[in-house]
Amino acid sequence: MKLISWNVNGIRAAVTHDFMHTFEALDADIFCIQETKMQEGQLTLDLPGYYQYWNYADRKGYSGTAIFTKKEPLNVKYGMGIDAHDHEGRLITIDYPDFYMVTSYTPNSQAKLKRLDYRMTWDDDFRNYVDHLSENKPVIFCGDLNVAHQPIDLKNDKTNHHNAGFTDEEREKFTELLNSGFTDTFRYFYPDKADVYSWWSYRFHARDNNAGWRIDYFVTSNDLKTKLQDAKIHNEVFGSDHCPVELDIDLA
Repeated sequence: MKLISWNVNGIRAAVTHDFMHTFEALDADIFCIQETKMQEGQLTLDLPGYYQYWNYADRKGYSGTAIFTKKEPLNVKYGMGIDAHDHEGRLITIDYPDFYMVTSYTPNSQAKLKRLDYRMTWDDDFRNYVDHLSENKPVIFCGDLNVAHQPIDLKNDKTNHHNAGFTDEEREKFTELLNSGFTDTFRYFYPDKADVYSWWSYRFHARDNNAGWRIDYFVTSNDLKTKLQDAKIHNEVFGSDHCPVELDIDLA
């Protein structure tokens, strides 16, 4: 099974930059997107063979997630079920007989870390959410998690220390998440692979210089380790300030 996650930085813009070509070329069984930046009815995607599930933010042109899947799930849940988190369209969970699939657009801590306190609450609640799911069956979650976990996960770790996405607090929360029974699949296969990133600023020719961050992930319950086949970062794909990331896993 091939799974794809991509922060498209506005799906309406992405469709003018070869989104459909990329979508068809990758031919995923489940394709998750984040930061859709749209409201219901603003765009209709013709995706034959896929079921579509969208979660929209209350605020127009902001945040949002979607999942496109070839196999109809048993159930779909939008949000965490916590009102403080469920107005920005950041989470979708689909339920299959043998696993849960979750996509997340984790809140950015923002300039001067003005949203760091909220981010800490989100991280705790999200960890509790996936921990609770994993009591029933294995969990796969993906998305723009807005954290570079280790210095190897960004180009300029020293100058970015204490910036949003590379604070000690955010990194520690991600460590806690993994320690609760989850695997960062890219590092599982490539623990020492450097200079591979999934996001680049639009400023300072960052992508030309590969001055990037790895903040887009596929994370799985530890009991799926024997099913993992490969993890990829498609930095050859343009159309957003992020590129797609992939997980190949032996699931029906």
